[in-house]
Amino acid sequence: MIILNGGSSSGKSGIARCLQAVLPDPWLTIGTDTLVDAMPAAMRASDTGIEFAADGEVSVGPRFRELEAAWIAGVAAMARAGARVIVDEVFLGGAASQRRWREALRGLRVLWVGVRCASEVAAGREVARGDRVTGMAAAQAEKVHVGVDYDLEVDTTHTEALRCARDIAARVG
Repeated sequence: MIILNGGSSSGKSGIARCLQAVLPDPWLTIGTDTLVDAMPAAMRASDTGIEFAADGEVSVGPRFRELEAAWIAGVAAMARAGARVIVDEVFLGGAASQRRWREALRGLRVLWVGVRCASEVAAGREVARGDRVTGMAAAQAEKVHVGVDYDLEVDTTHTEALRCARDIAARVG
């Protein structure tokens, strides 16, 4: 398993696609956006689900955490069944988020990768994408890395996704 953690618009999805191209075996890519998109619309604007504030802050409630726990367990089950999985994640809770994943992935080989990007660059990407709440990139750029331990960190501020993917692939054994 490869866990890519970084803020919104940091380049995780691009790196994941490049990893799929450069790694010799087939890898599945799954991300937190997959989870959020799979939730009922009512949970994407609820204090018990997930809320996206106008300033880019994201809040999650207890119903979201319940579904997230099941989702994480499902991703772990896929890996235990032999699937190679790249997870595109945003650790909104920093170390606590990583702890949830570590518990679910106990016994599996995991490469923990921090994906960094200068907040002003990520904010520019966010505007260009047009599908994100303005301010999420800046709000998450550093917050998602607080207290998180990585095997490797990459920075997409000035480095292309393919170069980052090759650096990560070199660590996959």
